[in-house]
Amino acid sequence: MLRRAVEIASVEGLDALSIGRLATDLGLSKSGVFAGFGSKEELQLATVRAARRIFADAVVTPVQDTAPGLGRARRLCESWLAYSRARVFPGGCFFYEVSAEFDARLGPLRDALAGCAREWRDLLLDTLAQARATGGLRADADLEDLAFALIAVLETANSQALLFGEDTPYDRAGRVALRLLRAEAADPRAPELA
Repeated sequence: MLRRAVEIASVEGLDALSIGRLATDLGLSKSGVFAGFGSKEELQLATVRAARRIFADAVVTPVQDTAPGLGRARRLCESWLAYSRARVFPGGCFFYEVSAEFDARLGPLRDALAGCAREWRDLLLDTLAQARATGGLRADADLEDLAFALIAVLETANSQALLFGEDTPYDRAGRVALRLLRAEAADPRAPELA
């Protein structure tokens, strides 16, 4: 049920998601779906939680066995691009789609989405900090700026690939992310960046 909710929201936004819409799409009774969530907002929040789990499985889990360092940072960016390219969510990155919908609205949905965005940013920052601690990034590298730039590149690839209906933005984003990592690397010719 939540998988369908995530699919709807990734294409049409969280506001398009309703108990009635979900019931119709799944051939269930509206009262049955309502009993599972109790309100549209609870359905939306459950959808965000489900999307977070799907995102973690698609992006984070594949790199967990990679040793901390520059290689893990690169793999994390590549994993994000693979997730968007594969259309794990039909509308590309679920969080890119719905965050624009709720970024200026106060309330529990915005808080949940902001929490997911912070969690992703913090994971990337932690990965970059580990890369610096293991000697992969320069000691003076501004990790906040680097994480910001990497996220901007990844999200732009997602947006342009969907808008233009082509994969070229993913290839470009992969090259740009690699250049950003090389610019801050202790050794720009490190094997992890080859």
